[in-house]
Amino acid sequence: MIPRIHRQGSKTLGLLNYLYGKGTHEEHIDPHLVASFDGMAPDPGRDPSVTREDLQHLLDQPLALLDVDQRPDEHVWHCSVRAAPDDPILSDEQWGDIARRMVAATGIDPDDGTGCRWAAVRHADDHIHIIATLVREDGRRPDHHRSGKRAQAECRLIERELSLHQVAPGDGTAAKRTTSAERHKAEREGRQQPARDELRETVRRAVAGATSEEEFFDRLAAAGLLIRKRAAPSGDPLGYKVALPDNRNGDKEPVYYAGSTLAPDLSLPRIRKRWSGDNPGQSADTATGPVTSSQASARRRTAAAAWQAVLVIDNGEDGQVAAHIAAAGEVLDALAKTSAAHTRTELRQAAAVFERATRSHVKAEHGRDRALRQAARDLVYSGPALGRGEYGATTAMAIDMLIFLVTAAAHWHAKKEHAQQAAAARRAAEHLRTAYRAAADAPLSVLYQRGLRLPQPLRQKQAAHLRAAVPELAEQILVEPGWHALAATLTDAETAGHNPARLLAEAAGRRELGTADSISDVLVWRLRRMSDLPADATTMANHLTSAAKASGLPVSPAPSRDNRPRQTR
Repeated sequence: MIPRIHRQGSKTLGLLNYLYGKGTHEEHIDPHLVASFDGMAPDPGRDPSVTREDLQHLLDQPLALLDVDQRPDEHVWHCSVRAAPDDPILSDEQWGDIARRMVAATGIDPDDGTGCRWAAVRHADDHIHIIATLVREDGRRPDHHRSGKRAQAECRLIERELSLHQVAPGDGTAAKRTTSAERHKAEREGRQQPARDELRETVRRAVAGATSEEEFFDRLAAAGLLIRKRAAPSGDPLGYKVALPDNRNGDKEPVYYAGSTLAPDLSLPRIRKRWSGDNPGQSADTATGPVTSSQASARRRTAAAAWQAVLVIDNGEDGQVAAHIAAAGEVLDALAKTSAAHTRTELRQAAAVFERATRSHVKAEHGRDRALRQAARDLVYSGPALGRGEYGATTAMAIDMLIFLVTAAAHWHAKKEHAQQAAAARRAAEHLRTAYRAAADAPLSVLYQRGLRLPQPLRQKQAAHLRAAVPELAEQILVEPGWHALAATLTDAETAGHNPARLLAEAAGRRELGTADSISDVLVWRLRRMSDLPADATTMANHLTSAAKASGLPVSPAPSRDNRPRQTR
């Protein structure tokens, strides 16, 4: 249940006209009162003999007690309370009780008999609006300081008592929500999302891996945004605003949004702090410039950087952890921007959701997060990747490790009691799991088929390596569908000159595996990255067949063409 304290106004009748009107898209159905300050206010919605002016005069009567020069310019208080989409439809009586609790909790009408006059209007199943006049019966102003936080706290109590969807409490670091006017405008113009959300996403992607203001603004311009810079007398930029070229106001002028209004960490000073760890003796390009490489190599380095970040989140100081979590957001943005179509939607959703997890009241100490930010930069400069072959397989490898990174961030936030951030990270992990299944299906199916083709003695040999390396997990792994892919990977590693048991023990010991949905999948990607094996195993098949024949072992016939059994990660 979300309460929202709107900006104070000066026209009671104007707000009543909106509440009792049809709405921008005629979405207001059966507007009517569910509660009022005395329980007897006239209802212009259901009583044809009553007008909106009648209700306005009743609510504003306390103003008449004051001299004209003592009346507040903005005396209209407005609060909306909205239920979650999956909540049951509440009755008028329940909404009336919620309204009375909200005005009491916020100080508008406390239980002392000297409150303000107010009325609660319902014109939809899922929410109400409360309108009040900010002058008490005794002519004094109400004490409604910090009414937003007080309303949030009361809603948390209501959620528990009515068994409604429980919203994680906020901490003031979230990005500003889109307004109803912005959402309605997007619907009218056929936009997929409001301009504010589209701009925030575009600016976030421009930040990902950038190392200078020039590069950042160049990326914004390349994305097609209109840019206004606010400069000091010296000419140095102090801030910026961006607009979509086709998002205009009534005067046909572009609607600009300051970076700080898109999200707290998208102000220019906050963006600059991300580069604060760069060596001042080097230019941005030479210090952390893009590494010329293929898309596959960039994804391998992303997986390696994500692994190092997991260790920092598990064991680092709070400031370092906050910086790495913020940098992880850049990596997700960059990966979403450059991945193939079959994973792009889920990766974009993961990046959008995880954005909330990148901000908290813990001050980020940038500098040691350069490996992650460099990974984001490499992804951007390596360009879009295909979903096939080594490109698709290394995407799965990177996502696999990013799931661990995002999950570690969720655990850290939960320990710090950052409820919204922890919830956002958990939702991002779910989107990543879906993207992982799409990316990993083809390469793991190849490994699964190759594992089935291995001669029985060779499979038994790899099972022995498994039992020697991870005896506590071996039997669980052996019954997983992914065991065949892991057996093929162990064979690849041995063929490449590695000790399978030693390599497996090292891979398993890097972090706990008990919470993984598929331990074998995790070990496959760790082993292939650690031993520098191709993520796409197709090129290894002929070599392994030759090796088996040279050793005198029979080669198993090819199994059926059925794909590897699907499993959740």
